[in-house]
Amino acid sequence: MSWETVAGIVAGVLLAYAVLLFLLWLYARRHPETVTMKDALRLLPDLLRLIRRLAADRTVAVGVRIRLVLLLAYLLSPIDLVPDFIPVIGYADDAVIVALVLRSVIKRAGEDAVRRHWPGSPAGLDVILQAARPVRRM
Repeated sequence: MSWETVAGIVAGVLLAYAVLLFLLWLYARRHPETVTMKDALRLLPDLLRLIRRLAADRTVAVGVRIRLVLLLAYLLSPIDLVPDFIPVIGYADDAVIVALVLRSVIKRAGEDAVRRHWPGSPAGLDVILQAARPVRRM
């Protein structure tokens, strides 16, 4: 493999990463109302318990449980798509990924499964469900 090929591959990966960062930044700017950082940090222990409980529930479809296990691994991993020291989007990537996976889980397993396994307060559950709902366009 020549150095031009390697350079082209590296440039392509860096370009794709830059586009991902830009899209994440746009999403965080356009939808700041979904979940604040304060809410996310306060809800993190309950959210991790919810993910673990849903992943262990045999009544939930296997595909959903696999997504939840992968999400849990991503959240616990020290490697992120965007390093956490980058302001705003450093933590936004985690919040966006959690919201997308939860939206998928609610779509497949139903909101009742999430309600059944939620270990926290009703207000916390409302925040989680709000973050997982698609943003309505006017």
